[in-house]
Amino acid sequence: MASRNFYFQLIIRVILIALTALGLAFSVAWQKYLALSFCTILFGAQVYALISFINSTNRKIAYFFDAIRNEDFTLRFPERVAIKSFKELNQSLNRVNGLIQEVHLQLQIREQYYQEILKQASIGIMTYNEKGHILFSNPTLEKLLDHSPLNHIKQLMQVDEKLYHVFKDFQPFERKLFQLSNEREQTQLSLKSTPLTLDGKSLLLVVVQDIHKELDEKETESWVRLIRVLTHEIMNTITPIASISDSIIRYYRNHGRITPLEELEESQIKNTLKGLEVIKEQGGNLMDFVQSYRSLLHVPEPNKTIVRGKELLDKIDVLMSARLHDSEVDFQVGCHPEDLEFFIDEKQIAQVLINLAKNALQSVENIEKGKVRIVAGQDGNGTKYIEVQDNGPGIPPEVMDEIFVPFFTTKSEGTGIGLSLSKRVVQLHGGGIQVRSLPNQETIFRLTFV
Repeated sequence: MASRNFYFQLIIRVILIALTALGLAFSVAWQKYLALSFCTILFGAQVYALISFINSTNRKIAYFFDAIRNEDFTLRFPERVAIKSFKELNQSLNRVNGLIQEVHLQLQIREQYYQEILKQASIGIMTYNEKGHILFSNPTLEKLLDHSPLNHIKQLMQVDEKLYHVFKDFQPFERKLFQLSNEREQTQLSLKSTPLTLDGKSLLLVVVQDIHKELDEKETESWVRLIRVLTHEIMNTITPIASISDSIIRYYRNHGRITPLEELEESQIKNTLKGLEVIKEQGGNLMDFVQSYRSLLHVPEPNKTIVRGKELLDKIDVLMSARLHDSEVDFQVGCHPEDLEFFIDEKQIAQVLINLAKNALQSVENIEKGKVRIVAGQDGNGTKYIEVQDNGPGIPPEVMDEIFVPFFTTKSEGTGIGLSLSKRVVQLHGGGIQVRSLPNQETIFRLTFV
């Protein structure tokens, strides 16, 4: 309504100026000098009034936007004015000003709410720009780094010079581990970066987490699992030895005295011989078990060379072909791109792939249309990988966390050291091994290399 009244007043003023100009033209044409003087004065006054009318509105709107830009919501325009259009305009501006003020307050409340969440977060959070100026760091981060306040990443040199270079060279979507040491303790930090754009400026958000406690818990859990498996295996071996030894002792000792040779029966001597053979066999099994443990602990450092992925998989294909002689399993290998290269110890990784391929073939040997694939490739992040895939029954969820524990096995035969040894080999290469399994659909062991 205010804009409509303003529009009507503007039209009326323009029409009056046009009529005055027309009268001015007639006065000149008819040489009416008195009328000419009057029309000239009237024309000038109307033009001045029009300019003042427009400027007053423009200034009012300009003041309004300046106040909004400066977050000054105290500006109020008078609503008791004689001109109706000005009154309605002032009312509209005051109403808009009130709405913007309310939105601004709501945004401030939300910002304070989010700031409080970030302050109370259990992980460290930092945001800094390309020049290294820190825009935000929460108290958790300052506590982790034992430095406050943080205004520039150069201050990290006072904490640890290597840590400063980590932040200085951080790339978007990069993950890093850093061990921070001080006089009191060592802290294992996990760092992850995420790029942000704020007001057209590129920022980097870094999340820092102390994973020392989690690593300790994982290590303790791993030891518990290993000890449980070791205890199970050793007890399975020792129990029959103890039982047989006790039976043999009864043959040769009766009521605390040694049985004379003339009282021994032939069957007792035969049973003694059989018992000693069983003890020898169980002792040999225990020695093999210990030897397997030693082989896990003494994996040699890999002798890395440049290996073409296609040639490696072709060798695995040839080595596994003997096992597929009478089998209907569909076994294939593939490398994409074909010129993909790995910096690895070929013998060690080949043995890992053979072990995984054997497990995959065993899992699908009773499956109709069983398939096993070994695929090498490179993902979008540049990480090179080799996958061993099968469509067997899969790995039950309840044992998924146990499969890499040394000597753990669900098979009736085997030492249970294959997967743990494979994982150790890949770790020595600076990589990792992950498993994903969907029952009766697919199981994938993925070897990743840096």
